[in-house]
Amino acid sequence: MVQDLPNFERSGQMLAKVRDHVKRMSIRGMSAIQICEDVEDKIRGLGGGLAFPCNVGINEVAAHYTSPWNDKTMIPDRSIVKIDFGVEIEGCITDTSITVSLDPIYDSLVVAAEVALQEAISAVAPGRRLSEVGGIVERAIARYGFKPIRNLTGHKIERYSLHAGKSVPNVSGMESGKFEEGEIYAIEPFATQKEAEGAVKERPPAYIFRFVRTKGVKSKSAHRLAEYIQTTYKSLPFASRWILRDNAEETRTGFMELVENRSVVGYPVLVEVSGGMVAQAEHTILVTRDGCRVLTG
Repeated sequence: MVQDLPNFERSGQMLAKVRDHVKRMSIRGMSAIQICEDVEDKIRGLGGGLAFPCNVGINEVAAHYTSPWNDKTMIPDRSIVKIDFGVEIEGCITDTSITVSLDPIYDSLVVAAEVALQEAISAVAPGRRLSEVGGIVERAIARYGFKPIRNLTGHKIERYSLHAGKSVPNVSGMESGKFEEGEIYAIEPFATQKEAEGAVKERPPAYIFRFVRTKGVKSKSAHRLAEYIQTTYKSLPFASRWILRDNAEETRTGFMELVENRSVVGYPVLVEVSGGMVAQAEHTILVTRDGCRVLTG
């Protein structure tokens, strides 16, 4: 039996409400920061904590883009947009995403990711190899004429740990572990165009960070900021936007010191290597005796 299951279930139920809210949003003409803050405010309004900053991945951006505090990015016409978000209750995390196509040419790419997700969920069971589910994702995406992103994976979730060691690949043969009853996973197929490379690379800078340590911090402003970050976010990812919103010189210099000292480390934006368009679909599931249960649906 998973520890704190009632809080994981509450987190998932809350996130399902946010999913419905996001599906009803009309993002055409919105700014990225408007989407981020709308989703984050919705989570807080329901009484949840932010498991990580809302991600808005436009076109070839697959993951790890959240708006900086002064972001001017607008959602382009005829684009494909991933919105990835999570809820935290007492450290119990659930994670989900949806993809919005603003051009009919990308509709089938979205469908491929969604079908791959549903087929993967149907295949999860105790004792099933993680790589087998990866193969199911790969074949489902290929049936629609697209490629999976081979170096992005789903991930096991534990309390206060968004990535808890075991990974669920999007291709076959890349993971030797097995699902076990009582484990919680985020299953998240990523699909890209057939002619694309089918992999992601880092594109600095980073706008999402996590706390690592206070050792080596020298200035008082950096010490105070480090203590605030550690107390407020613990081990969970946070947005530089949340820290730098007041644009105070002391805050900016303190944060720069923490980054340079690697007291906080960043997650660079991940983009498809060849510039291919990317779709993502994601749910958080609980592995049960006979299969699994979707917590975020």
